[in-house]
Amino acid sequence: TVNCLDQHVEKSPNRVALIWERDEPGTAVHVTYRELLDLTCRLANTLKKYGIQKGDKVAIYMSVSPLSVAAMLACARIGAVHTVVFAGFSAESLAGRIMDSGCKAVITYNQGVRGGRIIELKTTVDEAVKNCPSIKHVFVAQRTDNKVQMGDRDIPLEEEMAKAASVCTPESMDSEDMLFMLYTSGSTGKPKGIVHTQAGYLLYAALTHKYVFDYQQGDVFGCVADIGWITGHSYVVYGPLCNGATSVLFESTPVYPDPGRYWEVVQRLKINQFYGAPTAIRLLLNYGEEWVKKYDRSSLKTLGSVGEPINHEAWQWFYHVVGEGRCTLVDTWWQTETGGICIAPRPSEEKAEIIPAMAMRPFFGIVPVLMDENGKVIEGNDVSGALCIAQPWPGMARTIHGDHQRFVDAYFKAYPGYYFTGDGAYRTKKGYYQITGRMDDVINISGHRLGTAEIEDAMADHPEVPETAVIGYPHKIKGEGAFAFIVLKEQTAHIDRVKEELKTIVASKIAKYAVPDHILVVKRLPKTRSGKIMRRLLRKVVTEQSGNMGDVTTLDDPSVVKEILDAYQKYKK
Repeated sequence: TVNCLDQHVEKSPNRVALIWERDEPGTAVHVTYRELLDLTCRLANTLKKYGIQKGDKVAIYMSVSPLSVAAMLACARIGAVHTVVFAGFSAESLAGRIMDSGCKAVITYNQGVRGGRIIELKTTVDEAVKNCPSIKHVFVAQRTDNKVQMGDRDIPLEEEMAKAASVCTPESMDSEDMLFMLYTSGSTGKPKGIVHTQAGYLLYAALTHKYVFDYQQGDVFGCVADIGWITGHSYVVYGPLCNGATSVLFESTPVYPDPGRYWEVVQRLKINQFYGAPTAIRLLLNYGEEWVKKYDRSSLKTLGSVGEPINHEAWQWFYHVVGEGRCTLVDTWWQTETGGICIAPRPSEEKAEIIPAMAMRPFFGIVPVLMDENGKVIEGNDVSGALCIAQPWPGMARTIHGDHQRFVDAYFKAYPGYYFTGDGAYRTKKGYYQITGRMDDVINISGHRLGTAEIEDAMADHPEVPETAVIGYPHKIKGEGAFAFIVLKEQTAHIDRVKEELKTIVASKIAKYAVPDHILVVKRLPKTRSGKIMRRLLRKVVTEQSGNMGDVTTLDDPSVVKEILDAYQKYKK
């Protein structure tokens, strides 16, 4: 926090640190570096008063706001470890993360506001902490004027902060002490708590923010990501604040009150860099150009894309319509595990070419390699393989909380001596990198990474559904959607009711965005003799490449393929 706050307060205390674009249109709140330090210190002292110490874990379940940023920085200031949980996650998801990390406290709002709707945050927290004995206190801030139930362990946050001192000496931390944990999906059902440490993470976030986006002092940096994701950690909070930037906090949605919201905000706040997700661009593209052209976007200098590979149509629209063909568009590839951007068109030589929909150039110190099936490095250009990184970099994750072996297995075992990203990539004739997508059972729905096993585990709880298999399929807006194949018990009569119940289970166990778009009932799933489900075949059925099923000899009964194809054709009709 000294790097993010104190150093700037000494030099320019009245510089604006945060512009909070609240859900209510046109009600932006400006917070200076001095004000943010004051907020952070009061919150830090409040945490200390209630027994939070260096090394303790604190869950943050809040919508994007100056207070949620102050909560992250307050934890950092006293040496506590924050784990931000996206405020759209269900009570069960929140409880799982609290239990896995052993949090002592939760910081939340009475309610959230998004797209004109009220979100019951405190109610969700109450539901979650019922099963979390480690939680001693729940700090509740007020986002709306509505009263919520307050119990024995609940503490009104602003009231306590008003009583607290506005000076808090920062805890002295080692460069490799833990800064935060952030849960992300893997190919198995249980989300993993990715651990980032102090010095390397902050250095990497700050450098990538400065050089990839060509951030200049005085620019207004607009990253519209939620703080519940790594993009919000690195490019809303830590990177920009370390660089003394003015960072926009976007609480709303791209279509509230209408599909011009992003561009109206760009005009009103005079945003210079705009960093968002392809899924939002694809959504807005459907509403046409008039919503963009209605607003003055002349302040924009750099556009950025994050969360999934951007498709050509979205890239062209973003570049020509939003950026008027005059802004640099950086398609950035990175992961929760990498801490910051690893491959992007900039930095580069001045005016160097940018190829549409391609991440292209590795950042300083990033050494990408492509590997073949036999674990050998593929030399030369115009080749495809598994994307690995050959040497460590400051921002890389250090471990998975409580399970270092899983960390080693997930990232360093497949290709010993290399970090395996889980993605496939193509290296062009000129030596640029293009990301081709995940190589494992992980899908990307609207930029949210989700292991298909998580959805399967949730649906497996239904008493009438003994078996499920979930795959990703191309979706026009979301990039990928989830398609579920389910086997029902013999006597199940109400198939539609079961489908609705499955959707409810997935929403309550994970989140609404995880609910499958399609659920297809089949007699049985395609399995190998050892009992492993061949999801590859299910993918071919759904993407209608059934003429090219590849090797099906390892199936215990190859006739299952025709069975599933028939069911799919019938379902489509």
